[in-house]
Amino acid sequence: MRVAATAEALRRAGEDIVDFGAGEPDFPTPGHIKEAGIAAIEANFTKYTSPAGMLELREAICARHAADYGTRYTPAECVATVGGKHAIFNATQVLVSDGDEVIVPIPYWVTYKDVVEYAGGRCVFIRTDPGDGFTLTAAMVQLAMTSKTRAIIINSPNNPSGSIVSIENFEKIVKLAVDHGAYVITDECYCRLQYEGVPFSAASLPGAKTNVVVAGSLSKTYAMTGWRIGYALAPQPVASAIVKVQSQSVSHPSSVAQKAAIAALLGPQDPVDTMLAEYRRRRDFVIPRLREIPGLACGMPQGAFYAYPDVSSLLRESGMENTLEFTERLLREQKVAVVPSEAFGGSGHIRISFATSMGELERGLDRIQAFAAGLSR
Repeated sequence: MRVAATAEALRRAGEDIVDFGAGEPDFPTPGHIKEAGIAAIEANFTKYTSPAGMLELREAICARHAADYGTRYTPAECVATVGGKHAIFNATQVLVSDGDEVIVPIPYWVTYKDVVEYAGGRCVFIRTDPGDGFTLTAAMVQLAMTSKTRAIIINSPNNPSGSIVSIENFEKIVKLAVDHGAYVITDECYCRLQYEGVPFSAASLPGAKTNVVVAGSLSKTYAMTGWRIGYALAPQPVASAIVKVQSQSVSHPSSVAQKAAIAALLGPQDPVDTMLAEYRRRRDFVIPRLREIPGLACGMPQGAFYAYPDVSSLLRESGMENTLEFTERLLREQKVAVVPSEAFGGSGHIRISFATSMGELERGLDRIQAFAAGLSR
């Protein structure tokens, strides 16, 4: 948000900014989804709904998740939320109390740390290895578990690294959670945006439903970031508690957005495939291009739409202390907005969103190369 605000201020001042900071699709919401929202407005569907969300929407969420991942959820185990972030917040409020520990792998999406601490919990961080593609293993999780472990938050594909947790490791992690009486909160925001293999949900594992809470989102999958629709799939007692929390905060998601979400989930899925194909084309352009820049190293993301190059060599050469300083100078000197790894609990990396046009990618990468060349002189 800080990067976006600075970039916008420079843009308003007339600067030519290339924005690689935004974590949202550059595609418009597909037409049939927008039409459903418009139809809801014209039909005056603007009243309150159930705090858990419309039954029709919860049925659609369960049906879509079953079709995509082979799960079996009922509407009683489903809550429609105001985006995926809201699902994570609600689940954390329900599950985590003062003194509880929550295992969070690094790099992590910025929200996790704050929502755990807001609930009174303590984050136990696992630092994954960039040399191993930021792979999270069950062995890492087991070493971090204690008698106070209440939950493990896993984001796969990961924002910002694009790494994916293997099915084998998910199986072992879920078993660890079951054995310890803990929960796996699986953030599936980018689950449909996977480049290799078949998208997978930990909730599809045999016996997993009792200890798994799914936080899902329509934002990235259907280019619906501003519509603010997500969902939680959870054991029925947990889902009921989430509804209680939600009813006293936001009441429910927008009625109009709920109607649009039904169209997204039950309508044609071709737009998702089209967007994924374009993200893959951009990824296959961006990563080799970054690897050509002296001083940068970059793994190949398996999902999501981010590159996460290692700039630590450039930091050493230039004498900069961290990637926050790096990103601020890159924005000031070359007018390119990226996100520093400190935002994700890491160091030495920057996040580049390739959810933008090929033309902007070319312009921005040229500027990053010029910036890197200037530092290494």
